[in-house]
Amino acid sequence: MAHAVEDENPLHGVMAEFDSTQALVDAARHAVAAGFTKMEAYSPVPVEELNDIIHKKRTKLSRLVLGGGLAGMATGFGLQYWASAIEYPMNIGGRPYATWPAFVVPSYELTILFASLTAAIGMFILNGLPQPYHPVFNVERFSMASSDKFFLVIESDDPRFDHGAATRFLADQGAKGVYDVAA
Repeated sequence: MAHAVEDENPLHGVMAEFDSTQALVDAARHAVAAGFTKMEAYSPVPVEELNDIIHKKRTKLSRLVLGGGLAGMATGFGLQYWASAIEYPMNIGGRPYATWPAFVVPSYELTILFASLTAAIGMFILNGLPQPYHPVFNVERFSMASSDKFFLVIESDDPRFDHGAATRFLADQGAKGVYDVAA
């Protein structure tokens, strides 16, 4: 019967409120040590330590940018080769049709263009943007995340997530409040 109640009110996770950066960092460290893997921290200021604690795996963006840059270089070189050697070959002064030194600058420019476009578009896609709604907005106290409060959310799709245990765990970390996040 409890399962039917969960289906009616799906839970995104459990949110804990902290008063300081250090309390948030300590809680995140303890959560990782306890085996939680699906969590997110919200802070009014950047906290570089949280990236190392919560998001241990590296982003795919650097590989995407490299691929975009290589595709730009290949496109630039290929387009120039096609135009100079295949489609419109002109023998000017006995020079070869495909003079690769002349192809370097435009190929370099397309490398930069493709890499930067891949970085911008890839960042939006990998970050799930635009995201006008997120379940954490359902918690009234979360509006303080942009001024002076710090929040840690353990998500319900974490393999170790148990609602009661996660709530007790966050309360034991010195949270000023623990709230359910409805999906």
